[in-house]
Amino acid sequence: MPVFKDHKININHLLGFIPEALIAHLSAATKVDHYTKVLHGKKMFYLLMYGILENDRLSQRTLEDSFNDPVFKVLFNLDEGETVRRSSISDRLSKMEPDYFRQLYECIYDQFSELYSSAEKEKYNLIRVDSSMVSETVGKLLEGIDNKSGKKAVKYSIAFDGMLPCHSDVFTAAGYASEDIALPEAIMGHVKKDDGHRNIYVMDRGLQSTRAMKAFNDQKVTFIARAKENRKFVELESFIGANQDLDLGESTLVKDCKIQLYTGLTIHNKRGNKHSREVLSEGHFRLVIVESKAGTGKTFWFLTNDFECSAKEIAHAYRRRWDIEIFFRFLKTGIECKPLGFLKQEPHTAHAIHDFNHGHDDSDVQKGQQHRLQNRETKILNGGKGPGYCHDRGPLRRKSRPVFQDIKNGRNFFRP
Repeated sequence: MPVFKDHKININHLLGFIPEALIAHLSAATKVDHYTKVLHGKKMFYLLMYGILENDRLSQRTLEDSFNDPVFKVLFNLDEGETVRRSSISDRLSKMEPDYFRQLYECIYDQFSELYSSAEKEKYNLIRVDSSMVSETVGKLLEGIDNKSGKKAVKYSIAFDGMLPCHSDVFTAAGYASEDIALPEAIMGHVKKDDGHRNIYVMDRGLQSTRAMKAFNDQKVTFIARAKENRKFVELESFIGANQDLDLGESTLVKDCKIQLYTGLTIHNKRGNKHSREVLSEGHFRLVIVESKAGTGKTFWFLTNDFECSAKEIAHAYRRRWDIEIFFRFLKTGIECKPLGFLKQEPHTAHAIHDFNHGHDDSDVQKGQQHRLQNRETKILNGGKGPGYCHDRGPLRRKSRPVFQDIKNGRNFFRP
């Protein structure tokens, strides 16, 4: 990749950080090599890593070329006569246990974290949490979030510490279309892995649930979230002093106070009907409102349960949340990881193979059989020529078929 080739690092440097003993141990623990003769877990991991570093656009065909490249075989001590086809790579990826890649990544991440002292780790205790949706046609997904447009979606929720993703979750159930459900689950999943943490989790306006924020309070999870400007609350105490400087640099402090939030309470009446009533939620939060100096008069509302940081630090922490947006863009355009669609029922890990997994099911087999029969009939009618031939103009060029649509950037990606 051009992004990587500009840096003074090569594949051998990366391999120095990944012990072979670790890969062998995880291969045995996850049984990823069960009934596999050629494409073992270690080879697939090396192939994906080498393919990302050496190819401008990653696909199953480029992975096939990379595996059959003599340079790849020399680097990883493979037999020169060993070859694979794209269909074998596709079938192997569709059947591999994703947890193998997840555990491998987490072990490497833990080793990387141990290189930092406690003081250095505090620089990375601001965890940005966000989600990205990937849509595909209904016929290519066994399960997914139905958006009523002929497509299903898979949601990837990722926690990012500013350098590397430290946690990820993949959601396909309809309820997780709401960030009020997906983001708290992703955050609590990371909290369980990091005992005794001092992390601050920062989110955008996707999280608005008062119940979720109260749960963070109860479990002592510090968060900063951007709130909607019409949020209903009761002010309990103001933290702005008489002579306090309201200049925060790029913004001006408008309000800094302790509040109580309203939440909906479900009521069952005597007739058995349900309705919601607004009540004050238990627990106190902090509301920080700042106004941009850009001249637009736009205000930003921040909700947090952190009463120790200054208003300027809270506003700056939210600005750093943008790092995860850059990370998502890096995944989609920097290393050209484009999902090709998948039919495997199990959720795919967001760290390694979700961008390449493409399996098949019984309906695909039936479609393939029907397609072959149609080709045979067309060949007979064309006097021995295949379906890509026209008597008047000769062979016809086969058009590419779109297999993934980036709904955020409005682009289609094609498989040749």
